[in-house]
Amino acid sequence: MKIIRILILCFVYGLLLSNSLYSQNLSLVISGESDSESRVIDSVGYKKTFSNFKLLQDEIKSLKNGLQKIGFIENEVLETRKENDSTYHSKIRLGKKYHTIYIYYENNIIPEDYLKSLLVDLEKDYFKTNIKNVATVLSKINFFLVNNGYPFSSVKLNYLNKRHDSKNLEAKLVTNTNIERTIDEVIVKGYENFPKSFLKHYLKIKPNTSLNINTLKEKAKILNSLPFTNLARDPEILFTKDSSTIYLYLEKRKSNTFDGFLGFGTNETTGKLEFDGYLDFALTNNLNYGESINLIYKSDENEQKTFNVNIKAPYIFKSPLGIQVNLEIFKKDSTFTTVSQSGHLFYPINDQQIISAGFTSIQSNNLLNSISNIEDYNSIFYNLQYQIIKPQYNNLLFPSNFNFDVKIGLGNRKNNGNRVNQALYEVNAYKIFNLNIKNNIFLRVKSQGVQSKNYFTNELLRFGGINSIRGFEENTLLATLYGIINLEYRYNLSSSIYIHTITDAAYLNNSLGNLNEKLYGFGFGLGVLTKAGLLKLVFANGKTENQSLKFSNSKIHVSLNAKF
Repeated sequence: MKIIRILILCFVYGLLLSNSLYSQNLSLVISGESDSESRVIDSVGYKKTFSNFKLLQDEIKSLKNGLQKIGFIENEVLETRKENDSTYHSKIRLGKKYHTIYIYYENNIIPEDYLKSLLVDLEKDYFKTNIKNVATVLSKINFFLVNNGYPFSSVKLNYLNKRHDSKNLEAKLVTNTNIERTIDEVIVKGYENFPKSFLKHYLKIKPNTSLNINTLKEKAKILNSLPFTNLARDPEILFTKDSSTIYLYLEKRKSNTFDGFLGFGTNETTGKLEFDGYLDFALTNNLNYGESINLIYKSDENEQKTFNVNIKAPYIFKSPLGIQVNLEIFKKDSTFTTVSQSGHLFYPINDQQIISAGFTSIQSNNLLNSISNIEDYNSIFYNLQYQIIKPQYNNLLFPSNFNFDVKIGLGNRKNNGNRVNQALYEVNAYKIFNLNIKNNIFLRVKSQGVQSKNYFTNELLRFGGINSIRGFEENTLLATLYGIINLEYRYNLSSSIYIHTITDAAYLNNSLGNLNEKLYGFGFGLGVLTKAGLLKLVFANGKTENQSLKFSNSKIHVSLNAKF
C-alpha cells in the first residue's frame, strides 16, 4: 500500500511540474549585426513574450516580413539560440535597403488612368513606387478588379529581382481574375411588384453588365429617394459556377399624400373675417408602375377658383422616357376663365436630374364684355425644362435638401386674328443649410416672367400666399415679372417638431399697370410631424415698401400634409 501511495504522489507531482513548465512564458530578444540595425529592428517592433516556442518562431517570421515591406528584402535570420530556460536570442542581418521598386504590368487589365490616381510614377509598361507603398498599391489594384467584375481576383508580385543598376528592385504584377462576373438576374424580395423599369433605367442595373459590388450598394441606396419604396437591407449576391444573382430587399411604403391648408384674415374693406384654402391630393404608385396623379383644388376669398390635375407616367413602354400631361382651369369670379393644357416627354438623366420638353396650350375667355383689358385669346408655348433634386435620406421633416427647377417657353398669342410672339420663364430653387443637428437655414428663390409686345389682364401672372410671399392673400398679386426670396431660420425642438422665422421679400413688375413695387412678409411658424402627417401653422404679416406694418393685415395659415 505504501508503494502505491508513493507512486500516486509522484504521478501527481509530475503533473503539477509539467503544467508549471508548460505555462512558463518564453522571452525573445532580437538584434541586428550592429547597433544601427538593432535600432531599425526596434523601430519596426515585435512581440517579446510567448506561451510556447511555436508562437516565438512565428513572431520572427512576421518581423522578417515587416522588414521586407520597408525595403530590407535580403534580410535573413543568422541564428536563434537559447540563452537560458525562458529566454531566446535571435540575430538578423538586414542587408541592403531598397527604396524603389519597378513593377511591370499588362495594360489591358489595369487602365493607366486608374494607376495615375494611385500617385505612382507611370511609364509605358511599368510603374515605380516606394517599397513602403507596395502593399497599399496592390490592395487598391485588387479593389479595382473586385469592383469591375472580378470579385474573386487576387494580386501578387512575381520574379522579384535586382535591377541592372543594383540600386532598385523590379517585379512583375500577376493578377488572377478567374472569370469576369456579370449580372445575370435581379430578384426583388419583400416588394415583389416593384416596377422593374426602375431597375433598368433609374438604378441602371442591367443584366449582362459588369458586376461592381460597391457601385451596386451605392445604387441600391438611391432607392430610398423614391417616394414609394425604401431599402430594407443591403443587397446580397449569390455566386454560382457560371452566374451571379442580385437580391434586393425592398419595402413598399405609404406614398399617397393629402395636403391642404386653411387661411383666414380680416377684409380691409368690410372688416369681416374671411377664409381661404386649398386641397392637394396625390396618388402615387397605386398601380405599381411608379405613376403619379396629382389633383389640386383651390378657392380663396376673392372668388378665385383653381382646378388642376397632373398625370405623370415614367418609363412608358419600358423605354427611358416618361410622359406628363396637365390640365388647369382657373376662374376669376364671373369675369373670365382660363384653361391650360400641356403635354411633356421627360428623360431622367440620373436619379437626381430630369430634362423634359413639350408644349402648353392656353385658352382664355372674357365672361363680361364690359370689362376692359380682358380679352379672348389662345396661346401656345413650346417648353424646355431642367430639374435637379438632392434628397436628405432619413429626414422626415425635410426630406429634400436642394432643388433647382428652370423652365423656358417660346410661343405666341392669337387674339382677333392678331398674332403676338411671347416668351416665358420660371425659376424655382431652394437649399437647406444644415448648421448642426438642431439648426438649419432654408433659402428659396423663385422668379417668373412673361415677355410680350402687349398684355391682357387675364394672362398676368398671379402669386401671393403660403407658397410664395406669406402675409398676402392667395393669388391676389398680378405681375408680368416677379421675384421672391424666402428665408427661414429653423430650430428643431425634437425629431418631429420645429419652429421657424419668416422673412420674405418680393419684387413685382406689372407692365400693364405700369407698376413696380417691393413687398415684404414677416412672421413665424411651427411644424409638427403627427401620425396623420406634417402639420404646419404659419403667422405672417405682409406690407409694401411704402406701407407700415398693420396687425390687421396678418394672415394665419394652417396646412396638413398627410400620407396614406
